[in-house]
Amino acid sequence: GGDGANSVFSTITSTGGGGGGRNNCEPSGRPGGSGGGGGSVAPHTARSGGAGNTPPVSPPQGNNGGNSGNTPPAYSTGGGGGATVAGGNGPPSAGGAGGTGATSSINGTPTARAGGGGGGSDVGGNGGAAGAGGGGAGASGPSSPANVAGAGTANTGGGSGGTSGGGPGVTAKTGGSGVVIIRYKFQ
Repeated sequence: GGDGANSVFSTITSTGGGGGGRNNCEPSGRPGGSGGGGGSVAPHTARSGGAGNTPPVSPPQGNNGGNSGNTPPAYSTGGGGGATVAGGNGPPSAGGAGGTGATSSINGTPTARAGGGGGGSDVGGNGGAAGAGGGGAGASGPSSPANVAGAGTANTGGGSGGTSGGGPGVTAKTGGSGVVIIRYKFQ
C-alpha cells in the first residue's frame, strides 16, 4: 500500500501513515506517522509492521503497525497503527485489528481521528476490525462474500483496510484525507 500524504500548516507537519506490506514485493509495513501493517509472504513467513512516530517527535504522532500472521492455511496481514494504539498482529486466519485513533474536541464535539486500517486475510479468513477514528476494515478471504476492504473516513486521516492474497472482487481502498483545524479566541 502507498504511504499517506502529510498534513501541513505553517511550520507544523503531521506525517502521513506508512503503507501496508505488499506481499512478496515489499512485505514489511512501511514507517510513518503511524506504521503500516506487515504483509504476508509465501510460504507463510511473518513480516513486521512499520515503525510509527517516524520521524520521531514529542509527543509521538502514532504507533507501530502490527506483524503479519504465518499460520497455514491463511495469509493474514497486520493492522495499521493508530494515533494512540499500535496495530494488532495477524492472528491465525484473520487480519490484525487497526490501532485506535485519538479523540479531540477541538471542533466542539468529541471526534476520533487517525485510526488504523484492519489487516486483510486470505482463504476465507476474516478481515481485521477497523481502528476507531476513521480506519477501514480489512478484506476477508476470496471464499467469503465480504471481500472488499473498507476505505478510511474522509477528514479523519484514518487508514484503509488491507487485503491479502487476491482473487475476484478482492479490492483495497484509499485512506481518509487529513484535516487541519485551527482554533483561536477572538479578542
